Amino acid sequence: MTGRRNLLAGEKSPYLLQHADNPVNWHPWGDDAFRKAREEDKPLFVSIGYATCHWCHVMERESFSDGEVANLLNDACVPVKVDREERPDIDGNFMAVCQMMNGSGGWPLNVFLTPEGLPFFAATYLPKRGTAGRPGMVDMVPRVKWLWKTRREQVMQSAGSIRETLLKEALPAAGPLPGQAQAKAAFDELSRGYDPQWGGFSKEPKFPMPSWLLFLFHYWKRFGEGSAFSMAKNTLSRIWAGGIHDHLGGGIARYATDRRWVLPHFEKMLYDQALLLHTVSEFHREKPDPLFEAFAEDLAGFVLREMTSPEGGFYSAFDADSEGEEGKYYLWTEEQIRNTLSREEAGVFLHSYGVLRGGNFKNEVTGRILGDNVLYMAVPPAEAAARFSLEPEELGGLLASCREKLLAERRKRPAPLLDDKILTDWNGLMIAGLSLAGSVFGRKDWVTAAEKAARFIELKLREKTGRLLHRYRDRDAAIPGFLDDYAFLAWGLTELGAVTGKKEYVLSAAKLMDILLEEFADGKRGGFFPHGGQDANLFLRRKEAYDGAIPSGNAVAMANFIRLAGPAGRKDFPDHARRIGGAFSGHVSKYPLSHAHLLTAVLMF
Repeated sequence: MTGRRNLLAGEKSPYLLQHADNPVNWHPWGDDAFRKAREEDKPLFVSIGYATCHWCHVMERESFSDGEVANLLNDACVPVKVDREERPDIDGNFMAVCQMMNGSGGWPLNVFLTPEGLPFFAATYLPKRGTAGRPGMVDMVPRVKWLWKTRREQVMQSAGSIRETLLKEALPAAGPLPGQAQAKAAFDELSRGYDPQWGGFSKEPKFPMPSWLLFLFHYWKRFGEGSAFSMAKNTLSRIWAGGIHDHLGGGIARYATDRRWVLPHFEKMLYDQALLLHTVSEFHREKPDPLFEAFAEDLAGFVLREMTSPEGGFYSAFDADSEGEEGKYYLWTEEQIRNTLSREEAGVFLHSYGVLRGGNFKNEVTGRILGDNVLYMAVPPAEAAARFSLEPEELGGLLASCREKLLAERRKRPAPLLDDKILTDWNGLMIAGLSLAGSVFGRKDWVTAAEKAARFIELKLREKTGRLLHRYRDRDAAIPGFLDDYAFLAWGLTELGAVTGKKEYVLSAAKLMDILLEEFADGKRGGFFPHGGQDANLFLRRKEAYDGAIPSGNAVAMANFIRLAGPAGRKDFPDHARRIGGAFSGHVSKYPLSHAHLLTAVLMF
């Protein structure tokens, strides 16, 4: 620690504030940082992450709190910190650079830029000192300084080449509206990747990928393909049983590091809860099942208890770490459980939830198992009931009582950080999920919560012009809205209008779509840009329809136009939807599964 705070001290982002005491002379992204880089003839070092990211915490402790690294960075560069959740436009541009240069991406994301904002190097987590195959900060920063001083022309050529390549990729080939052939190709790709034993569509790691599950739902509905339903349901049942599901407090972690969904990366994101809630509600509406109902109760209950502000907006995320360790809040030793439960309860619970004396949780870095356990449903309830000579109802009641006792004990521990910023786009997803779930499961209180959140955004994050702001925290609303803010909130308001029958929600959603058409549309080629283009420091205005952990804003906009056309009385909306689909036709044909949500919208036509 330096005893003085850097320029991040005046920011609202919890992630930026986590770095405000670093000896690194961090700047927030903005004109001042770029002006300083030009005046001092230095490259910028832009480091991007988010408040609940485990490896961001590791790099902060190892490097950004370290005097040696700080001195190197301060000498060679103008260091800039970015919260990817506040500025998805910056993150999207530089993640594309990282994926192009390295074949993969992730966070923290670290990029070196010229003073004109052109990237020439990108990497994810960097340790302080290099290891085999991975450079370290103390190696990398002097190397960049040397290149900048002695090989400037080479660096500038590399930066220009990167920009040109990304510019070409950012212009998707237009064509006719994708159709059944592309949907079939995406379905076939999911079928080939499907894990019939443990669900999901990869070996490891495994992400919930609600966009894929929703695509399978609509594919099943449209074509009657039974395997689409069974793949999705088995995946949902495995997620429900796995350690990725918090069996005590509710909610789903961001992803599992193993094939069986047992070992999670522990951060909990609002968008995962929202999208999975929407998914299980869609399935239950068509084919009621106790699994879907239990899942919905779990997800909605967790968000309304733990992630809802007094004013009604929804918070962003819970951290993976507590007390400086990943997952410490959620892990249990056998002894801790035996000390909390009666002898009879402990025997049943330990067997049912896969608790081992030596532990079942493997440290991701060291590979060692040190006695800690992730709770997961290790055996089917019927098998556990038979083993302990209990009726299924008796087993269910006993395990519920155990979970309550363990949750009460867990609440005595230091809790993970709650990232309490409120994002318009993620709130839109939660409004959509709660609205649909409230209708499907007959929960008026969920619909009421969705309406309260919609009122919060109307009051705090919507300007008098109707335009949106992206982030609210500590009584401060800021950052002009992005494509996802408009598209996702319009989705939520559309669902809310359908459930409540209130026309004002539908008209408000249509107004948001009109603003998108006015300010975000690519008038020449169709589709929407992710932002309004106000930031002159961004080297690229990308346009894409790929899904990530959340669906593409262009795909959601397309679905909105289709669903709103009738209720809003807008005959022009279907044409706008077709134009979006046609704008990305070439990319959809080339990478159908990456555009699952857009293909879901196609299936809605």
